[in-house]
Parts: sequence; structure tokens; C-alpha cells
Amino acid sequence: MATTRRTFLKGATAAAAASFSINAVGANERVVLGVMGIRGRGSFLAPEFAKRGDVELRYLCDIDSRLFDSRSAAVEAVTKKKPECIQDYRQMLDDPEVDGIISATPDHWHALSTITACQAGKDVYVEKPTSHSIWESQKMVEAARNHDRVVQVGAQNRSAEYNYGAFEYIHSEAFGDIHFVRVLNSKHRSPINARPDEALPKGVDYNTWLGPAQSRPFNTLHFHGGWNWLWEYSGGDIINDGIHQIDVARWMIDKKYPNTVNAAGGNWGFDDAQEAPTTMTANWNYDGLTMVYEQTHFAPYMKKTPLPFRDLPDVPNWPFSGTRIEIYGTKQMLQLSRHGGGWEAFDADGKSVKLGPGHFSKANDAHFEDFVDCIRTRKQPNGDIEKLHLSTLLSHYGNIAYRTGKTLRIDHETEGFIDAPDANALVKRTYRDEFSIGEKV
Repeated sequence: MATTRRTFLKGATAAAAASFSINAVGANERVVLGVMGIRGRGSFLAPEFAKRGDVELRYLCDIDSRLFDSRSAAVEAVTKKKPECIQDYRQMLDDPEVDGIISATPDHWHALSTITACQAGKDVYVEKPTSHSIWESQKMVEAARNHDRVVQVGAQNRSAEYNYGAFEYIHSEAFGDIHFVRVLNSKHRSPINARPDEALPKGVDYNTWLGPAQSRPFNTLHFHGGWNWLWEYSGGDIINDGIHQIDVARWMIDKKYPNTVNAAGGNWGFDDAQEAPTTMTANWNYDGLTMVYEQTHFAPYMKKTPLPFRDLPDVPNWPFSGTRIEIYGTKQMLQLSRHGGGWEAFDADGKSVKLGPGHFSKANDAHFEDFVDCIRTRKQPNGDIEKLHLSTLLSHYGNIAYRTGKTLRIDHETEGFIDAPDANALVKRTYRDEFSIGEKV
């Protein structure tokens, strides 16, 4: 059953009270954390968690030691204490005082970092998407449950109050029955150009960066210059950025699995090295409901909600909001913006009848708060791994339908595909032995 706005607010109030109490206790009672992956998202998460009075950020871990000085300085500026910088994340898993890790690695490392942390008795905050493959995501859920671990996914929309208000509104009698949802993930980006192999930079452990992926010479395209768009490491923008809207949309319709999926598109508007499509549609069909995903990367007029706008009470210019969700009821329709921007409902005459302001910075803080609080209370977090597993499945389904060129029937028992061996071959990747994940986690 979906969480309501009332239960969310009750939980948020309790968490805030817990935080006040925690902040008053001594340093020895703080939650001890380490961050794995500090180049991109991790460079934001590290100081954000470090500034909390109930957290000790003890470790910064990355395969690129060239980052250590600048990233540790950013944390030290907040805490007046320099964290320990390490290249091997197992060092913080071996520290008995560490309560949890924050995994802000590239996608192909999400599962391995989460599962090994759970096995070491650590709780995990892992960035979206959950995984590189369907099988990995399943194993992450198993590891969390088998080891009784808190695993919060970095899906901050799950801690945004305005989304709970949208859920209650679209499930009210005034809105009617929902039969169609449109998910947009459109904006402009630059080409991802091919690059020659290079000498390995000093201080970079590239073998570990590749991890579960296949071994190859160092290449910046197969590093921080383009991994999001290559199948070996990720799945393009439907799983890199679109997962945020897809997760909110699946939450809003309150359904688990579609019955079928099909997809189409290509690298339109670009002549570059990207393997995943720049332009894409995916259709997930449920009983009585169709959800459509639309993506374009060549459209400069389609934009994310600007950062300063995300905490204003205004709604976006909806036709050019590239990261919105449209929910169609039999009586009304609702436009919903991810990461602030709020929502707006329209009646049968197209008249605006209800607004829900966004205020997204509160959601970021609330999501971090929720993780730390759940480490102490052992409750499931707002962005629990199983919720985000079910949403990440939709991104994987869309990509696999695109890669096979087929309409695929979903097996609700296995979460794979019915009578589609070529599609099922993409459910799990081939691993290098030293970075493999066992069947039993």
C-alpha cells in the first residue's frame, strides 16, 4: 500500500525530533559513514552528510586519488576534521565502527558496492538507478532483506512532500480513473565523441573502475567522459535521468509490473559514439492503463526545472518542461514536475483547479534525514531498495525492448520475459571473476 501524505508527514516530524535529539549527543554516538565515489554526485553528498551534527563522515573512497585533496578539503571546511581518503572501499567495510556507506559510483558498481556492504553489516545509501541489470537489482533487494539492512536509493522525490499531495489528489473521486500517463525526459545535450586509448593517468586504479565490466585499455570515453551512454556501464538517459520521473510515475499509478513493453528510437540528431538512444519512446501496458516514456536530446527548448525555480511556489511553463509527468484521469489531468516545480491539476475545460508547490531543497534534506533516522530505528526508508527496484525494472524493460526490437511480455514471477530468449539474455551481464556477484547474497 502506498504511503499517504499524512503518514509521510508523521514520519518526517518524528525524524526531525530524532535529529534534534541526536544532534545533542556526543560525537561517540554519531552515525559513522563513508562515501564511495567522490567525482560527481559524491562530491555533493559528502559535504551534505558531513554537515549533519549526527553524522561522522570518516572515509572518502575513490579509485582516482587525484581527487582526494579537493574533496577532503570540502569536507574539512564543514567539519574542521579531515576524512581519511582511501582507494579500496573494503577498508571502510572492515571498520567495525562504520554504520553505513554512501555509494555514488557509476551504475555498473551500484550492485556490487551495495551487496558487499550489506554482507559486511553496513547500511547503504546508493545513488539511482539501482543497478546495471535486472538480475543485479533483484540481488540488491535480496541482500538488503537477508542481512536486515537499510538500503536507501537516492530518489529524493520519495521524500518530497508535494509528491504525496499529488498522489492523494489523483486518487480522489474528483480526478476520476487513470488510464494514461506520459513521462517526459527531454533536454539538449552535447555529442559524446569517440576518443583514442591513452596512457593510464597516475593515481587511477582503472581495473577497479571497470569492475564487473570487461577489461580494456584506458579510455576517457570509457571513464568519466561518457560511461552513461555505453551499454557496458549503464543504459543511457532512460536509466540515468529518466528513472527519476519513471519512479514518480510508477508510484503515482501504484502498480508493480506491466504486462508488455515495446520501444523505438535511435541516435537521431547526433553522429557520435553513444550506444544508447538519444531519441526514444517506450510503452508499458498494464491492465487498463498505458504509460509512455518520451526522450529527446536534440531539443534546446525542452529543459529541466532550473535550480533557483525548484524552491519557488510557481509551476513551470508546462509545454517546455522536459522532466514532467502528465497523468490523465477520466475527469481531470495533472502535470507533475520532478525535483521541484510542484504540480497543477486541470478540469474538463482545461481550467487550473489545484496547485501543489514544489520546494525541492527540503526533499534533499528530508531524504538524507530519513536515511540517518532509519539507521537508528531500523525502519524501511522512503526510497527503499525494493520500491526503486520495481521502478528501475521499467527502465531496463524499455532498454531491452529497444535493443531487441520486440514487443515483450513480462513474466511477473521471474521479472524477466515470456518466450523471449534474446531478451532474457540481457537480464544479467557477464562478470569478470574478481568482481562477480554470487547467486547467494
